[in-house]
Order: sequence, then C-alpha cells, then structure tokens
Amino acid sequence: MYLNNQGIEGTERREAWEKKGYQMPRYDRARVAAKTAQKPFWVHFGAGNIFRAFQANVVQNLLNEGVLDRGLIVVEGYDYEIIQKMYRPHDDLSILATLKADGTVGKTVVGSIVESRILDSEDVGEQERLKEIFAADSLQIVSFTITEKGYQLTDAQGCFLPAVEKDFAVEPGKAESYIGKVTALLYARYQAGKKPVAMVSMDNCSHNGDKLYAAVNTFAKHWTAAGLTDAGFADYVQDRSKISFPWTMIDKITPRPDASVEAILEADRIEELTPVVTSAHTYVAPFVNAEECEYLVIEDDFPNGRPQLEKGGILFADRRTVERVEKMKVCTCLNPLHTALAIYGCLLEYQKISEEMKDPELRGLVERIGYREGLPVVTDPGILNPKEFLDTVLRSRLPNPFMPDTPQRIATDTSQKLAVRYGETIRAYAASDSLKVSDLKMIPLVLAGWLRYLMAVDDEGEPVTLSFDPMLDTVCPIVQKVKFGQTEGLEELLHPILENQAIFGVDLFETGLAQSVCSYFGELIAGKGAVRAVLKKYLGAVGQ
Repeated sequence: MYLNNQGIEGTERREAWEKKGYQMPRYDRARVAAKTAQKPFWVHFGAGNIFRAFQANVVQNLLNEGVLDRGLIVVEGYDYEIIQKMYRPHDDLSILATLKADGTVGKTVVGSIVESRILDSEDVGEQERLKEIFAADSLQIVSFTITEKGYQLTDAQGCFLPAVEKDFAVEPGKAESYIGKVTALLYARYQAGKKPVAMVSMDNCSHNGDKLYAAVNTFAKHWTAAGLTDAGFADYVQDRSKISFPWTMIDKITPRPDASVEAILEADRIEELTPVVTSAHTYVAPFVNAEECEYLVIEDDFPNGRPQLEKGGILFADRRTVERVEKMKVCTCLNPLHTALAIYGCLLEYQKISEEMKDPELRGLVERIGYREGLPVVTDPGILNPKEFLDTVLRSRLPNPFMPDTPQRIATDTSQKLAVRYGETIRAYAASDSLKVSDLKMIPLVLAGWLRYLMAVDDEGEPVTLSFDPMLDTVCPIVQKVKFGQTEGLEELLHPILENQAIFGVDLFETGLAQSVCSYFGELIAGKGAVRAVLKKYLGAVGQ
C-alpha cells in the first residue's frame, strides 16, 4: 500500500486500507481540492506535526460529516524540504497514529490538506499563488504553528535581527525573514481591497495573538514609514475590524515520529515510510504519532466570519476566558508537572515520561504540585474544569505508555519556563490573604532539583548531557562551583541565580523561598543516591 492519491483511490485499494484498520477520508478529495483552490478559507503556516495531528484532523472530521466542503492549504516558510520531500511526494496525505492510554492505536489517513506551498520570495510561482490565495474574498483564517521563536524580530540585546533589519529597507515582495514574508502577503490582501481576515497564532505560548500582532505591526509600520507600502497599510493592520489577532490556547502532545509506530505501519505493509531528516535538521515522516487528548480554545474574533469549527471540538470564547484556560494549563495543571518530571527524570535516568508516572515518589511529587499547591490558586475558566483537566493529565495523559515523550526533550529551555510554570503560583500565594508562600513545599523542591540538574551529573554520579537552554552559559558556571557534600555557603554561592527574576519570575530571597530551595539543594548534593533519598524522605508514605 502506498500513501498517495493513486494508492488510496479505487474500491479495491481503499478496502485494503480499511481491512488494516485505517479510517479513510469519506469525501471526494478531488472535489474538495478544486473548491479549495477557487475559494480558500483557511491557510496555515507551519507544516509540522501538531498541525497534521490536530487541525488537519479536525477539518478531516468536519469534511467527513459534511460540515465543510473545502480543505486546508499549508505553507512552510522555514524548512522548504518538508514540503518538497514529504508533503508533495505523498500528495499532501499523511497518517495519524493516535496513541491511546488503553494501549490501542487509532490509524487515520488524513486527506484534508489539499494544497501545500513554500513561502519563498524568490520563487515566483509560489509567491503568485500565495498572493492569489491572500487576495481571495473567501479567506477567513490565517493560522500559525511556527513556535514562539518564529515571532521574534530581535536578539537577546533587543536589536533587530540582521534579516529583519534588511527587510525593513526593501519592498515587501523581496522580504526574506519569516514574518516579513507573511506581512508581505497581508499587504497583498490590503491591495486587493483591504479585505478582512483573522491572523490566528496557535503556538503554545502566552498571549500568542499579541506576539504575532507585534511582529506584523512592526513590519507594517517600518514599511509604511519608509514609503515602501501605501500610507494606509499600517492603519489596516491596526484596525481590529479588518485584521484580528485572537489569543488561543492549544494542548496536544505530538512527539517526534517514533520507530515503534513506524514498525506498526510497516507491519500493515505500507511502503515508503522512511522518515526524512532535512538539511535544516527537521525529522519528518509520512506519519505523525500523537496522544488522543486535545484542546484548542480560540478567542472568537473573526472579522471575515468563520466556519463551524466548534462542531469539530474547537472551543470559542472571549479573550479573558482564553487567558484563564491558558494560565490553568501552563501555570498549574500540566506544564509545571511536565517540568518537574523532566528535571527529576533526567537525574534518575528515565527515558520516558510515562515510566516516571510508575515511580511512587515522582507520581506523588506531581500530584502534590497539581492538587495541593496549584489548584488553590487556579481561576476556573468556566469552559474547562481545572480539577477534571488535572485528573485527565495525571490519570491518562502522563501515564500513557504509548506516548514516546522523554524528560530530556521536556527539559529543553527550562530556564525560560520556570517563571511562568512556578513563578505565577508563587506570586499568587504571596498576594493571597488565606495562603502563605511558606505553604509551598514541592515547588521549591523542583527548583532545587533544577539546580542539582545543572551540575550535569545524575544520581548515580554519571555525567548527564544537559538539554539545550539559552541560560546554561550563565547559570552552570555558578552551580558547578558547588562541591558534592557541601553544606555551608550555598545561599551565597547561588545568590545570583536565586535572585534572578528573569528565571523564576520572582526574587526567591524576597519571597522567602531561597532558604527552602537551598536546604533541599544541600540534601540533593549529599552524594550518590541523594536525589532518590530526598524524594523518599519528602514523598514517601510519611511525607504524603
């Protein structure tokens, strides 16, 4: 069996897939593609795994049910080889392997993506087609999963990146930076009649719509000021009745394509499944593997209207509700638990998050962070119940043995995550009339665990390769001055880190947590096996 149009068309070929347990598109894909080409309604930037596993599958289900009659257009603006070497050879089809907590694997051939494009200002054909799409009256949604870094126009010092600075001085059609090329397409929509559209970031970052708006607006203002666009372009971008930038909250774990899933598909005798590693080091396969659970909450602000995506499970709400859902997830009910498991998983040599959930001490750690320390300061968003969300995380999502997610992956960029994942809770306790910061016991244990992790030695005394983090060059030299078994002078040595509000979101000395963190840290560095001993001490039967 082949994953392309020819391989799934015809009764005999289709039945061959269905006999192997695959859910197939139940619509005329050629007709959907033709209607999409004439009247596109949704263009998505970022051809990665979460888009293929989530948004594309939602649209597939709505096509199957007859709610939609048009499909998706995907655009890749960073790694063109994803389109050239994976999408187009498979006629934009992909396989979604849904890894369920009960041990079963749902298999779906997703055909809702009916056109793939490359965001390359030097490719005339690609550019003309994208301008045509952006000029269409029917276009309602331009969405993004390009990671938070995709919206950054400046470096760590606040200076514009060289590619961005260069783009400010050229006409839009010659832009080379990602957001520059996107803004140039929005200018094409402006030139076509100042048509409305929603620019929807679906990246997993706080206030993502504002980040996208800030980046696009910066280009619009520079180009308008330089006379490179019509004088009204910046006003068009800033007019929310024309261009909206809704906030969203997205939650679905889609790890890198796993060899065990590839083996399942190979056993079904599907050909040409070999993943591709592009020259930009992107690992991409004809299939994606993902958990079953998924959430997407979108601020309902669509100036050109929108389809009935709520029939596909997407939730729509006002901005305040979206923010509350996002804070519930990121500050309390999921992300802090992930980070705790990542830190201690690396120290205890775990290779899967799911395996950690079988460890009584680690399970106890995340349960106490979630239920005891987090839930008391959560504001119920109304459309999702925090306790039920947390129950699902702890009982189904994190323990799912078929999710090949690793603590090493989650440990990436930890210094950039602590302020939101724990700092928000610390501040909430400090501001509360009924709670005290000193009530927090597990959050300081996680922060101490991170400092212990930075020593790059596991609990057995073996070297650990630290996951990438932009702050490693700053924090590691400080922590690595500490000697194993040291008990004195820890607060003084670690002072530059513990007071760093950019890392923790608070000054740990001012909140009164520095002493607690250092006390835990001193125990964690007592010697070989100290990490496990500390977890048993505070999370054993007595500690719970």
